[in-house]
Amino acid sequence: MDAPRTKIFREEALRHHEGAQQDGDVLRISPAWTRWTYWTLLALLVSALTYSLVGTLPEYASGPAVVKVEGQSHLTVDLPGVVSTVAVKPGQRVEVGEVLVSFRSQEETVSLERIQREFELQLIRVLRDPADEAARQTLTSLRAERELAEARQQARTLRSPHAGVVSGLRIRPGQYVTPGENVISIVGDDVKVSLVALLPGGQRPLLEPGGSLRVELDGFRHEYHTLTIESVGDQIVGPAEVRRFLGPEIADAVQLAGPMVLVKARVPSSTFMSKGRTFNYFDGMLAKADARVRLERILVALVPGLKGALGHENR
Repeated sequence: MDAPRTKIFREEALRHHEGAQQDGDVLRISPAWTRWTYWTLLALLVSALTYSLVGTLPEYASGPAVVKVEGQSHLTVDLPGVVSTVAVKPGQRVEVGEVLVSFRSQEETVSLERIQREFELQLIRVLRDPADEAARQTLTSLRAERELAEARQQARTLRSPHAGVVSGLRIRPGQYVTPGENVISIVGDDVKVSLVALLPGGQRPLLEPGGSLRVELDGFRHEYHTLTIESVGDQIVGPAEVRRFLGPEIADAVQLAGPMVLVKARVPSSTFMSKGRTFNYFDGMLAKADARVRLERILVALVPGLKGALGHENR
């Protein structure tokens, strides 16, 4: 009896060979497709390198800005008193000499009432006895005192110094005001608008008159106005000095930090357009300003170490 033959293949291999499973094929790549992809990627790489060598990126000095309306009168009071009447409203047009606000002083009012009573009593005495010289002299003296007291009351009436429009009214009837307090503003007919930008002091050497200033007003996002720089401050100042320049009305509304330089730009019109509508500029409007200070090659921006070898363009 013959001995069983030894199998030289494993059972698993034989079952796999006897099965219906099909073997894979060799991966085939189209030469035309690879050639097209290669030249496309090479062209993109050359274009990117060329653009990085030739193309430039602008660098900006950015900071807050404030609209200033020139030709506007800020009226203050010289004497303390209480607001008696307010004869105008914001936006109302007024003429020269028109009464705006009337004030009263309790002491002066009491004094005028006393003088008026004494004047009437002396007048009755004179009418009863026209020959009473003492009453006549007293009446004359009281008439002079009354005229002086009335003149003081008239001096407490605030009148418009020129024709224009009421732009700011900061008082109400019954309010007590102190000397030097700003109570009302009048915008004249000959209005000039400018913008003061507060830019980083470290970039002062790169800022020059005649440069462009891009402005975005608060409340009008992504709407830009391009202005021309009219003047650049010669001194770099701190936040305290800037607040003193802006005044107490607007200083607290501006975020200030670090040394700054004041850059002024003239606004060509007293109005601006937004989405087909016309708006007026108002004193104290806030904005964001960007002044271009230099142009730098893209490759230098990506690899700063090349700045000395390739150089860079200022402005």
